Amino acid sequence: MATSRGPFAKRQKELARREKQKEKQARRLEAKDRPAEPGSAPDGEDPDIAGIQLGPQPPPDEALSDEALPDQIPPQED
Repeated sequence: MATSRGPFAKRQKELARREKQKEKQARRLEAKDRPAEPGSAPDGEDPDIAGIQLGPQPPPDEALSDEALPDQIPPQED
């Protein structure tokens, strides 16, 4: 038969949860008050697309390997 931890354990758990919430709120306020890092992104520019040029993009690094592409493999004779 399982034993109950009782109301003391529940109270300790609730106190720990409240303390954690207070710490998270303090971190949020600190981050909000802190100025943005200089040089992170100019105003009005999306950081996800910063530096992308118009037109064809260079191939990704994994495409530059020495492996043959499927359309470059000669057909096998039976």
